Amino acid sequence: MAKVLYSASTSLDGYLAGPGGDMSWLTPYLGPNPIADRLADQIGALFVGNRTFTGDDPNRGTEKEGALEGAWHGPQFVLTHRPPAPAPPGTTFVTALADGLAAASAAAGEKYVNILGADVAGQALAAGLVDEVLMFVVPVMLGAGTPMLARPGGTHVRLERLRQDELPLATALWYRVLRP
Repeated sequence: MAKVLYSASTSLDGYLAGPGGDMSWLTPYLGPNPIADRLADQIGALFVGNRTFTGDDPNRGTEKEGALEGAWHGPQFVLTHRPPAPAPPGTTFVTALADGLAAASAAAGEKYVNILGADVAGQALAAGLVDEVLMFVVPVMLGAGTPMLARPGGTHVRLERLRQDELPLATALWYRVLRP
């Protein structure tokens, strides 16, 4: 059965994107990342928030455009209340969190469902549907933008560290989500 992973690159002060969803801040920190390179082969499906799906890509227009710097290809499920028609090839639009994650898990088989997007990740964490969290902490502070995780009223999520790796341009922190 698939495990659900929330992974992202974040600034030291906890922002995934700058103001207005700008991802250009990440460009100077893209480079060798053996953990992300290995992760691409371990992902069976993506579960993506609509803002992430339609948002900025620091690699737009290059051969590295797309998820995990263009290294990952496969089915993606986009959570949205306004699905466009027709869906791009390999993309399924879903309107319900739990049902969408179940469909992504079925598509992923024994591999990870990788969540992309802070809002959808927050919803999935609050619902107890995330198994692991992987953050690539980049040595920069943005001061404003899209927070790595923001839930109204807060959500206390206990984590157990699985590994920590120092990479040339970031620190990788990988955790298991502890269930009560």
